[in-house]
Amino acid sequence: MPETPQEVLSLIKEKGIKIIDLKFIDMPGIWQHCSFYYDQIDESSFDEGVPFDGSSIRGWKAINESDMSMVPDPTTAWIDPFMAEPTLSMICSIKEPRTGEWYNRCPRTIARKAIDYLSSTGIGDTAFVGPEAEFFIFDDVRYDQSENKSYYYVDSVEGRWNSGKEEPGGNLGYKPRYKEGYFPVAPTDTAQDIRTEMLLTMAECGVPIEKHHHEVATGGQNELGFRFDTLVRAADHLMTYKYVIKNVAKKYGKTVTFMPKPLFNDNGSGMHTHQSIWKDGQPLFWGDDYANLSKMALHYIGGILKHAPALLALTNPTTNSYKRLVPGFEAPVNLAYSQGNRSASIRIPLSGTNPKAKRLEFRCPDATCNPYLAFAAMLCAGIDGIKNEIDPGDPLDVDIYDLSPEELAKIPSTPGSLLDALKALEADHEFLTAGGVFTEDFINNWIEYKLDNEVNPMRLRPHPYEFALYYDC
Repeated sequence: MPETPQEVLSLIKEKGIKIIDLKFIDMPGIWQHCSFYYDQIDESSFDEGVPFDGSSIRGWKAINESDMSMVPDPTTAWIDPFMAEPTLSMICSIKEPRTGEWYNRCPRTIARKAIDYLSSTGIGDTAFVGPEAEFFIFDDVRYDQSENKSYYYVDSVEGRWNSGKEEPGGNLGYKPRYKEGYFPVAPTDTAQDIRTEMLLTMAECGVPIEKHHHEVATGGQNELGFRFDTLVRAADHLMTYKYVIKNVAKKYGKTVTFMPKPLFNDNGSGMHTHQSIWKDGQPLFWGDDYANLSKMALHYIGGILKHAPALLALTNPTTNSYKRLVPGFEAPVNLAYSQGNRSASIRIPLSGTNPKAKRLEFRCPDATCNPYLAFAAMLCAGIDGIKNEIDPGDPLDVDIYDLSPEELAKIPSTPGSLLDALKALEADHEFLTAGGVFTEDFINNWIEYKLDNEVNPMRLRPHPYEFALYYDC
């Protein structure tokens, strides 16, 4: 893969590339793009950027100040495997053309500022992140919302609900049972070939691939794994991951969703996020304390646990996120830490005696998040824990799901709704604005956007299940 603007321009010439596709992420976390004829991109584009209208991007500019510039990162260049005409893709950060400053609402800029803040503290110089995003592959999805109706419908050839359905050629009966979809072989696992194509296509796009497998839920829940990387690069890889998975699925006539809870009464999709801090090429989370963690790592955990209610407004930023974060579905609702224990919100993986593998896994996040914001926020919480030596308390080395109600009442839990998380963020965000990573403007804008566009619209509409409960009142 290219590393410099000159190498990108040489690749364009060498491969006869005619179209350059520049991608950037909006505030909620969706890739946007614009494609340019190759002669519109020169060496100055990698510094000054390419102009575009920012007024139509969610949560950004007013129309009277809409001119912005997207600045491509040459290290993110790859040839898009889904385009008929050879097309070079690059990921951009956003600049203010009036001042030449990086835009303070650009999520990728915020992630870069989080690393600058880490370095400025002297704590470390590198944050490694490894997200594990789960998803569902469906064969059909339909939904609608109007003044007099509301519904959704999803279907999958693997759905247990189809065990009695008449299917072309006969129903062969291999449908994963509810909560029993983890690791079955074919013919129960129908997605082996499509996942393999997804994984290998990701590799062609520069993502360091590792594995793929079926996940717990019925109805086509899956996961692909890629290797951890530095914070910004890991977020870049995750966006490429989602792009590739959706487009390979479309090629097969299927559709993918990263919604945390698209199915009732089975496991939801999370994005367990591994993280560690290094300095001068050396890992800092290995030590002589619990689970071979260093004091720094324990304090990092303390910061995550202390700020978790506010963090979730960025790591679990949708109303649907909180339909996953409920007891009974392997959901990490308990704000505790433990070694090798998937019932705690922070798990310390049993990674052997290699100091470089020592890390923690925060299990709350899901893939509806904007990864640049989520990773930056988790790092800021951890830095706050280290700076203030926040004690995470004692580990909880039990199956938390089996505790009595009296015992569970003593363990803090995640917010019950997006509204609760946003209230927590409003009350607790100094750890995010420290070092100028997030601005007050961004936090206020985020809360306002989520309330106006997600929380309040959901509160206004009757839910279909309410008709089953109350119509005959």
